Amino acid sequence: MQYLPIFTKLDNKPVLVVGGGDVALRKCRAFLKARAAVTLVAPEFCDELIELANNNEVTLVEAYFNEQHLDGMMLVIAATDLEEVNAQVFELANARNIFVNVVDDQPKCSFIFPSIVDRDPITIAISSAGTAPVLARRLREKLETLIPQHIGPLATLVGSFRDKVKQRFKHFADRRQFWEMVFDSSVVSKVQSGDTQSASEQLEQLLDAKPEPEGEVYVIGAGPGDPELLTLKALQLMQQADVVVYDYLVSDEIMDLVRRDADLVCVGKRLGDHSVAQEDTNQMLVDFAKQGKKVCRIKGGDPFIYGRGGEEVQVLAANNVSYQIVPGITAAAGCSAYAGIPLTHRDHAQAIQFVTGHCKKDGQELDWQSLAKPNQTLAIYMGVIKSPHIQAQLLKHGRGADTPVGIIENGTRKNQRVVTGTLGELADLIERHSIISPALLIIGEVASLHEQLHWFGEKAQTSSFAQPLTGVA
Repeated sequence: MQYLPIFTKLDNKPVLVVGGGDVALRKCRAFLKARAAVTLVAPEFCDELIELANNNEVTLVEAYFNEQHLDGMMLVIAATDLEEVNAQVFELANARNIFVNVVDDQPKCSFIFPSIVDRDPITIAISSAGTAPVLARRLREKLETLIPQHIGPLATLVGSFRDKVKQRFKHFADRRQFWEMVFDSSVVSKVQSGDTQSASEQLEQLLDAKPEPEGEVYVIGAGPGDPELLTLKALQLMQQADVVVYDYLVSDEIMDLVRRDADLVCVGKRLGDHSVAQEDTNQMLVDFAKQGKKVCRIKGGDPFIYGRGGEEVQVLAANNVSYQIVPGITAAAGCSAYAGIPLTHRDHAQAIQFVTGHCKKDGQELDWQSLAKPNQTLAIYMGVIKSPHIQAQLLKHGRGADTPVGIIENGTRKNQRVVTGTLGELADLIERHSIISPALLIIGEVASLHEQLHWFGEKAQTSSFAQPLTGVA
């Protein structure tokens, strides 16, 4: 270990920054965030530093650096463009046993700045000992995606209860068990939703008695398949769940991101193949929650856009089960973007309609007259099997046979396939190319832009550093 990681309390402690440019400004702002008393020395200063001084946030000394500027200082930063000045600052500060950092000159640093994940009061610092700062920053970016914003307020809340918990539980093991129970309770989700008052009241109740575990259901949209399109909240809740109830439409790459020791329950759902009836799935969610489990009900796309999430949530509400709803990128948005087909475009489409080709049995027929209007885009979910009927009805109600169409199979996934043509040949295209679900139909003039704007699959995509961490328990 080249550097001992420590967290230093700098409230009103004197620190010196030698330099007056943008780099000095960045270091200055870091110190101010830690509430240090900052003095800067330089022959001239940038406008932002002058503004800070005018607001009495820093002290500016307009001069060339000399040894007397080190008097009384606790930490020193050298951030000038002059190597000889930086070397002088290091030698003089080091001789006085003052911690010193010369920016971008690791051998001349007795302390270094880590990359920081700030969830005050939770702080995570990452360092490469100055050897690979960009790599440390990339690691920080990964952690930023995994650590939710509510962790800070949660730490503040439980910190305010530490003395009460010590009085209530005399033994460390009992206190640890209590806090484990708290972090497995809905106190966390209440803080996450911003209701710290209710969370505080529940903590008071938990101190008086140990209730039965509280169950909760997270109804999560997983997007169309690419794991990088998951929302941060979806990823965080997936890794908290005791039970994960999923459909075939959720990609394997996304399922790899769920909590490693969670119970996985597949309820099927492919077109024409529902291995578990919807009513049984609804009851399953209620039963798991009543057992005190945290249940992740994960769906492809968005749960409230042709995902039957509304039906499931109605059952949860009727049974007084706590739940959260996390939207996902719906197939129309994700697949069209990855196919290079804008759903709206000033020259081609001023409106868009989302339609399902798989309606409830004996359900009302679609308003084909409205759907056949020009200058709009139709995004049709689950339309592969019904494509002959869709094609015939649109043509019957006035949509031109030469209207461009796009068929996107496995949109956003590595095996994405896009077939384009015209409305007059829609059903034939699907049969000729053996299109299978999941597939999205896009009907409208915008589909003609695919050849010009397509991008996905033509070259290597993002590096592995842009992908979420996997296998997190």
